[in-house]
Amino acid sequence: MRRRGLVVGGLLTLALGMQPGMSPEAPATAAEQAAEPAPTPVWRVLRAESFTKTLTVNSAPWVRDPQTATSRWAVDQFDDNGRVWHAISDPAMTRQLRTMNVYRKRVAFGTDGWLTAEVAAVDKNRNGIPDSQPGLATTVLPDGQRAARISEPSWDAGVVIRPTRALPAAYRVEMTLRGIDFGGKRHGSLQYAGKTNGYRTGTCKTAFPWTFSGAIPGRPRCRYPSVTKENGFYFLTILDHANGAPHGNAGIHYRRKVVLDSYNSQASWSASNAICNPATGKLESTLAGTYNAVNAAFVRGDAFRRENNNVGNQYFFRTPCGDFDGAGRWGPDGRYRDLASSVELRPELLPTKRYRFAVERDASGYTIELTGPFRHVGQATYRLHHDFVEDGRPIWHYNQTPGEYDGRFDRSLTHTGPAGKYVTRHTWPAGSAYPDSFVIGDPHLNFYEGSAVVDDVRLLVPTG
Repeated sequence: MRRRGLVVGGLLTLALGMQPGMSPEAPATAAEQAAEPAPTPVWRVLRAESFTKTLTVNSAPWVRDPQTATSRWAVDQFDDNGRVWHAISDPAMTRQLRTMNVYRKRVAFGTDGWLTAEVAAVDKNRNGIPDSQPGLATTVLPDGQRAARISEPSWDAGVVIRPTRALPAAYRVEMTLRGIDFGGKRHGSLQYAGKTNGYRTGTCKTAFPWTFSGAIPGRPRCRYPSVTKENGFYFLTILDHANGAPHGNAGIHYRRKVVLDSYNSQASWSASNAICNPATGKLESTLAGTYNAVNAAFVRGDAFRRENNNVGNQYFFRTPCGDFDGAGRWGPDGRYRDLASSVELRPELLPTKRYRFAVERDASGYTIELTGPFRHVGQATYRLHHDFVEDGRPIWHYNQTPGEYDGRFDRSLTHTGPAGKYVTRHTWPAGSAYPDSFVIGDPHLNFYEGSAVVDDVRLLVPTG
């Protein structure tokens, strides 16, 4: 088994050991054997975007998404108008989708158009005009540097930056964050600037109509669960397809390989979530934090979340406090479960300070890197690696080509709802392949509200 390196403030320590609920050792595949051991790549910049050229995303026209299987934004059976939701919740799903339209913008930018902005907004009265004006625009920081502002003034919209083409076999992608306002406390309070947890005051901010069980029969929009206790942002998340764009929040949970995000939740189920305190090396309750935590998760390909109707995988968390399997419980008396966040941001230090987030893929697996002035420890860098298959536990859909995977983790999944069930018969068959892509921003059409500033996005590849 490869040893997982953890860099803290420039000093190398080692994160080893099994946690409760981890998969037992399984026979090594060719992919595992090839990953033992792999030299650390030396990277060179292939593409870089520092936003010195004025962005034109906001001036692009809106286009209505037909939400069909042949739509430019279609991905799979978990699309917003996907087969799964109709099978498990019709006629409510069909009826509720007819109450709204989705409008989109897709704009390439950067050298040779290597990046693409995906913007989406809901039109709830179907009058041909999106209900809000999310976007991506050039902004100037106090130091005079130009950057990009992701603006999402309403929860029923989404904005992401993604690569226009799939990522190469080996890469390092990184982004620099200069501002974040997607929930969390500021100076000790969740209420500031007329907002609560990043949401502007207003009624009927609900998850309608996309839940993990499809549409809810007999419930109109305003009787759906409120979203205002949950806010967040995707700093840098690797997807298993090259067509990332905002959709209802359920579907993306089936499409992620590596997650680097925030989930600033005061929902009742979040009381048992944990945050690593890097200064003590111990987990603390999320209730003791500032709701500005960063999740560094490798998505498991061998375990799924029944609480999410099997529409999404379990997580494996690497933190400065150790490794934690999302399918288990941790801490004294098993008081923590579900989420183990790695660090906490200090948003009040931005834009003077900055955070850099990176994900690398090499011949052995994926590495998450976090750098910045984190709570409790100040300026530090953490590198968290997971092999493609480690201790018998695979990263979901890690194979970019059929030859990297032999089909051993394929299985069926059953999704149930008020109208019936849908069976995904092959989740990961032999002969399959899944390109890597990434999203930065908010990919949810029915969750999250706020703004963020990004001043650098870079793609690096190995030298030679």
